[in-house]
Amino acid sequence: MNVLLSQILQASGMTQTWLWAAGLVFLRIGAAMALMPAFGDQVVPQRVRLVLAIAFTAVVLPAVAEQMQDLPSLPLAAVEEVLAGLTVGIGLRLFILALQTAASIVAHTTSLSQLFAGATPEPQPAIGNMLTMASIALAVQAGLHVRAASLFVLSYEILPAGRLPVAADLADWGLQRVGAATVLALGLAAPFVIGSVIYNVALGVINRAMPQMPVSMVGAPVLTMGALILIALAAPLMLGVWLAAFHAFLANPTLPAP
Repeated sequence: MNVLLSQILQASGMTQTWLWAAGLVFLRIGAAMALMPAFGDQVVPQRVRLVLAIAFTAVVLPAVAEQMQDLPSLPLAAVEEVLAGLTVGIGLRLFILALQTAASIVAHTTSLSQLFAGATPEPQPAIGNMLTMASIALAVQAGLHVRAASLFVLSYEILPAGRLPVAADLADWGLQRVGAATVLALGLAAPFVIGSVIYNVALGVINRAMPQMPVSMVGAPVLTMGALILIALAAPLMLGVWLAAFHAFLANPTLPAP
């Protein structure tokens, strides 16, 4: 009887340890899921996001359970897990913001300010809605759920459980990721900026040569048609470059941006 009781107490202790570890892992994944593209978007119902966070927790927990043992303080560990999850989520969300920034640049250099616009939680001009939906669809089709689970496991090597991240290192990493997102946005919008410069220079030359010609009325349809043709040609390349950068971050978020 005493042996059976000791076994029950031992099993209950192990169960309690696993429950605490699962709760801490859930805090990190839940914080990351709040900002994660596709799974954490506002259009996804809250119950669905909760189920996805629990599913990711069940996948990640066996791989990191050993690292969740003998934590110095559970409240401190909970705060650290939330901060680590937000850090990972912000890094992922910056890729969507980069795509939306590129779309805003395209909108200001073409006449597609209202075309393809839609009612979304995050108002997007021009082709932003189309590019965002296409990029998320490509990421999910390419196995975003598998890569995200691998990223969550990897995050425990970069940001160990029970240890607050160093503020200076976190700030340097954040500035690096913001700079990389800005460079990515400018690179994606570069064809449209170059096309707009060529269009305006050509329009100025035509206006100088034939002042009586209404260049604005003639040039507006040309700009719209040229922008649509350029989107058809450049959108697949833009999405390919974005997806490659996104996968590189998922594989190792600490690598310096190219």
